[in-house]
Amino acid sequence: MKLLRHGPAGAERPGLYHSDGTIRDLTGLVPDIAGAVLSDQGIAMMRALDPAQLPTVDPATRIGPCVGGTGKFICIGLNYADHAAESGMPVPPEPVIFMKATSAIVGPNDPIVIPRGSQKTDWEVELAVIIGTRAKHVDEADALACVAGYAVANDVSERAFQIERAGQWTKGKSSDSFGPLGPWLVTRDEIPDPQALRLWLSVGGRRMQDGTTATMVFGVAHLVAYLSAIMTLHPGDVISTGTPPGVGMGMKPPRYLKPGDEVELGVEGLGQQTTRVIAER
Repeated sequence: MKLLRHGPAGAERPGLYHSDGTIRDLTGLVPDIAGAVLSDQGIAMMRALDPAQLPTVDPATRIGPCVGGTGKFICIGLNYADHAAESGMPVPPEPVIFMKATSAIVGPNDPIVIPRGSQKTDWEVELAVIIGTRAKHVDEADALACVAGYAVANDVSERAFQIERAGQWTKGKSSDSFGPLGPWLVTRDEIPDPQALRLWLSVGGRRMQDGTTATMVFGVAHLVAYLSAIMTLHPGDVISTGTPPGVGMGMKPPRYLKPGDEVELGVEGLGQQTTRVIAER
């Protein structure tokens, strides 16, 4: 099942993507694609609905972030060995964790806004994991049962803010619009193996990234278990699991986003995003 949120920013409504290619409205049936709705019970209730009997949403309607009420946006750094190499950094012995501000979350096709003073805004296609059930000290064998589903994420990054200024990576990861998420939350039953997904990204029609989650250093189940030992994971929390090689920072010479660029990206089975890059006013 493909769940989504549609409507103006800050006033999104719950919906689902029907197999006939239409968006169907869930308003009145669930409060949002958030909280208890993400539990196995909530997803089972929505799965029992007949999409053909639900109202159709105007196809011109904006698609918002695929999950609401996100308390934590947790990112994993250097989780592909070949990306670590292009970044000039060693493969970490355990997951590198940093946070992205939840205020960075936007819809999958909303503009990427280059912040004032930025010269090095970069792209990172990633598999996002959406937590569906409270997780605390879960075993790796049970970790995927805590996942509601998966989505496409772009961990947009300002490299000078991230690396060249004092402090943590968070400052280069959290500008407004730096967290496009969606279009859909695809429930975990549709993705039997999250370590067998192709992911890609193009800028201006040129393919920059083309990888597979099979080459992750730390897989999804390990990450959920690892994080749950450090912090309690709650429904709606997002884990962005790292990016394959091909980011702008790693090119020779480096190539960064500029106003007018069009960025397209996707993950196998999870849909794709198309975003236009603009400058902050």
